[in-house]
Amino acid sequence: MQNTFIGRIELLDYWLYVSVPMELSMPLKCFATNFGFIAITAKVDNSSWQTSLMPMGDGTHFIALPAKVRKKEKLSLGEEIEISFELRMR
Repeated sequence: MQNTFIGRIELLDYWLYVSVPMELSMPLKCFATNFGFIAITAKVDNSSWQTSLMPMGDGTHFIALPAKVRKKEKLSLGEEIEISFELRMR
């Protein structure tokens, strides 16, 4: 099942990321590893990559945006983007 949402690109330490709405990540918590990571395939425009929903430590998750995706899709800090993801069975 694919989940799609609009999010703003934010900065945390050296990560550029998009916060995942709680209503999308909460139902997937049963798929989390011991550290709270949930395996997904993410997609922005014409780019897709295998990654994880990563825990923020407050019960929410984020999707990190790799440099190669940011460069190819011309994404920058503060921009609002449409991003989608689906659960990836390992």
